[in-house]
Amino acid sequence: MKILVIGGGSREHALAWKLAQSERIQMVYVAPGNGGTARDPRLVNLDITDPQLLAEFAQSDHIALTVVGPETPLAAGIVNLFRQRGLKIFGPTKEAAQLESSKDFAKAFMQRHGIPSALSQTFSDVAAAHAFIDGRGAPIVVKADGLAAGKGVVVAMTVAEAHQAADMMLAGNLYGDAGARIVIEEFLAGEEASFIVMCDGKNILPLATSQDHKRLKDHDLGPNTGGMGAYSPAPIVTPEMHARVMREIIDPTILGMAKDGIPFTGFLYAGLMIDALGNPKTLEFNCRMGDPETQPIMARLKTDLVSVIEHAINGTLDAVELEWDRRTAVGVVMAAAGYPEHPVEGALIDGIPAETPEAVTFHGGTRIVDGKLYASGGRVLCVVGLGDSVKMAQKQAYETIEKIHFDGAQYRRDIGWRGLKH
Repeated sequence: MKILVIGGGSREHALAWKLAQSERIQMVYVAPGNGGTARDPRLVNLDITDPQLLAEFAQSDHIALTVVGPETPLAAGIVNLFRQRGLKIFGPTKEAAQLESSKDFAKAFMQRHGIPSALSQTFSDVAAAHAFIDGRGAPIVVKADGLAAGKGVVVAMTVAEAHQAADMMLAGNLYGDAGARIVIEEFLAGEEASFIVMCDGKNILPLATSQDHKRLKDHDLGPNTGGMGAYSPAPIVTPEMHARVMREIIDPTILGMAKDGIPFTGFLYAGLMIDALGNPKTLEFNCRMGDPETQPIMARLKTDLVSVIEHAINGTLDAVELEWDRRTAVGVVMAAAGYPEHPVEGALIDGIPAETPEAVTFHGGTRIVDGKLYASGGRVLCVVGLGDSVKMAQKQAYETIEKIHFDGAQYRRDIGWRGLKH
């Protein structure tokens, strides 16, 4: 069978890499893919991003099923388009993807269905936003309502910083239409975790737990990014916490979406904040796999992903049990110089070692020109190490990174540090 993966980042490389391991696979197309998917003999890059052309390709080339990686095509309604043509695709509809594409929609949904989250208010008027910030004080969180490639969130530690963020988004139009409305919410303290499940509209299949590292620099310093690394499993999500998150957040979300007439299919990602007393609250929803969480999660998945996605599309996820590698996986992002504000493209990359059972490198912002590999985006690579403990997995990842070179490469040296603490 032939499969299509939509997207060109490190997350899509990891999904395509895992799908291609199935014995039933003839070909995995990745649209548009990157330098890493171009180098993999089991994968074929397709230089297509237009949804209509992708649907036409899927139809003419007899694609058995399509998996959508990034949020932008989901928010634009690619699932609706494929389904109208009778094509099998895994992801939420445009309506369901509003859980991610509009922070205001998600907040109103959570309030309506009693899902624990931070107190918040939505603004399109900058003066009203400033008055709210003055009334609440800092720390406080300012978010662009729409999609901003993981960068539309400012955790303001001072009132001045919050005012600046509100001005930047509303008056300065930093994120265009995505920032035409902003959501300002209370600051939640605690430890973050990523809780990702697969849904078929009614049945829910939880994936392995993971934890992302949003800040650019070690010790969680520097600006927020799309994610500088992740590890799986996340020890903070104990079996008791897992049951509680399912009961208080995931189950009510899937039931609530069905009740509102918008059944949710696809990957659902709940970004959690777990406070010092062990109470989980929802920071955000994503309607797709996280990046960089996908990379360590896929490195640990032992079950045939093709068969799991078929069940998800057919509404029979309750028949699936997932098998996981017992080892810990640590994924470290190597980013370009200047990331996240002004990533520098064009650095020559060399030294990426061959995949081993202990380490695999997934490509994000890379491209091949005249047979050579170059950096072409902010988050260039994600190096995943596997080991019997967080420390062993870290060792594998960082030993691999030492062999890789490109000018200006920046990466954190402490990915997984909270796991060591546990």
